[in-house]
Amino acid sequence: MAMSGEDIQAMIKASLPDAIIELTDLAGDNDHWKAVVTSKEFIGKNRVQQHQMVYAALKGNMGGVLHALALETRAPKP
Repeated sequence: MAMSGEDIQAMIKASLPDAIIELTDLAGDNDHWKAVVTSKEFIGKNRVQQHQMVYAALKGNMGGVLHALALETRAPKP
């Protein structure tokens, strides 16, 4: 079973309430997504730490219900 874009956004927003999330369904199958996530919570964190924060928000669904996620994270510009 695939994960909907709404579910992905809701899970990320639950952990990163200020996040601006741009989602693209890469294959039209709700199974291969690209996400660009911008959050002030990423300020001062390196890319690996930022990605870990998003993966933690997805609560273990990565690689299972959510098959593939191309992820780009950004801290907002001051």
